[in-house]
Amino acid sequence: MKKRNTLKATDMGINTHHEPVIYMREDCEICQSEGFSANSRLLLECDGQSIIATLNIVDNPVLAKGYAGLSKIAMQRLMVKKGDILDISQAPVVSSLAAVRKKIFGNRLSPQDLQAIIMDIGNHRYSDIEIASFLSVCAGSRLNMDEITGLTLAMVNSGKRLLWPDHKEVFDKHCIGGLPGNRTTPIVVSVVSAGGLIIPKTSSRAITSPAGTADTMETLANVNLSLSDMRRVVAETGACLAWGGAVNLSPTDDLLIRIERALDLDGEGQLIASVLSKKIAAGSTHVVIDVPVGETAKVRTHTDAERLISLFTRIGQACGLTVRCVLTDGSQPIGRGIGPALEATDVLAVLQNETDAPQDLRNRALLLSAHLFDLAQQCGLEQGLRKATELLDNGNAWQQFQRIINTQGELKKPVAAKYRQTEKAPRNGMINAIDNRQLARLAKLAGAPSSPAAGLYLHTRVGQLVTTDSPLFTLHSNSRGELDYAMAYYQQADIFSIKETQ
Repeated sequence: MKKRNTLKATDMGINTHHEPVIYMREDCEICQSEGFSANSRLLLECDGQSIIATLNIVDNPVLAKGYAGLSKIAMQRLMVKKGDILDISQAPVVSSLAAVRKKIFGNRLSPQDLQAIIMDIGNHRYSDIEIASFLSVCAGSRLNMDEITGLTLAMVNSGKRLLWPDHKEVFDKHCIGGLPGNRTTPIVVSVVSAGGLIIPKTSSRAITSPAGTADTMETLANVNLSLSDMRRVVAETGACLAWGGAVNLSPTDDLLIRIERALDLDGEGQLIASVLSKKIAAGSTHVVIDVPVGETAKVRTHTDAERLISLFTRIGQACGLTVRCVLTDGSQPIGRGIGPALEATDVLAVLQNETDAPQDLRNRALLLSAHLFDLAQQCGLEQGLRKATELLDNGNAWQQFQRIINTQGELKKPVAAKYRQTEKAPRNGMINAIDNRQLARLAKLAGAPSSPAAGLYLHTRVGQLVTTDSPLFTLHSNSRGELDYAMAYYQQADIFSIKETQ
């Protein structure tokens, strides 16, 4: 029998995010006898638990002899404490990586290939570099319809699945993103559930934007609901506003999103699979998808939008989901706040019918609500819009929002940033265009979404006349360094196009 390779565990106190790392001395006998080197993938076992970790080699004085250091996530997943004995061996071969290499060379992935890849990623057998390879080779329309369908179902199968046996039809809504401030979801959920539809909404955190719906809602309420909590809230109110990552619905998607965020990548196939897998896993039967189209939005042309709509609709049908896509204007941001707390403030203003609430956010939310009512009742968009408007205007939607939030926990007040700086127009004229992508980057450089209070507040819109005394935006940040860094970016960017007027 081969001799066991064992070392005692110790916590290195290093946060490596979601990738487990093991640290071993450069003179470690195990490394020398087994041929381990930096970046080797190792299998760690302790008391029936096991993980795969990436090896880092450290100078001898960093670790006591006979010890292996673990990153925080490795300690957590392996459920060990200092002094526990680790069995260390070469990680088993991850056979699904052969399918990734197959795709690199232009071959199609079968449903079995995709199931194996997603299962191995979900079981943390891939390093971050290997996940990045998979995402990169699937980006840029490199997945066909069958592959996207296979990826969607694989992601559904990677986690738990909600069923709503008491409800034949369950509704949902999603925006594909790319439009800063377009935080319609809390409003839509409140309106349509006030109108009797069942809408157990799970949302993601930001991938490439300054805020995701879960980020925004977290400034107002508890979104970390368990499955039993979700069922309870929906049973009491007909809706919920939860973070999907907390309930293990399509959990591999959150692992992929983490790498997509680092790569600033949101590929077509992964986008569709991410959206639809979470809708299916949440038990939805009908979903409305907002597809903003604009020169600086995620979808830039109507041709691209039509392709995406076709894929969403056909893949949804193949997976047993009714999908309706709505083309909307993506030429400029929606609302005024960009960043979690600032967007939450806009949401509250619309729900409470404040006189200065952003009308574009209100109108977009009402349009999407109308489509959901039409899907549910075949009442036509005009009648659906009347119903949605009435529910918002008479305060029923605001009351419903409070019921949902109070059932999930308690309504919180959005936090405010420590530092603010207002930038004025450089010259007189009319706002001809606003670059969505650069504006989103400006908000992120200010600290959003990591700092919930960070982002920016827009004072102007396309078509508005401005003078050199007119404020364009106010930057919000919780650190002076981030504020200065963001303003330095603004000075060399071209975010606001101002056309001179006669």
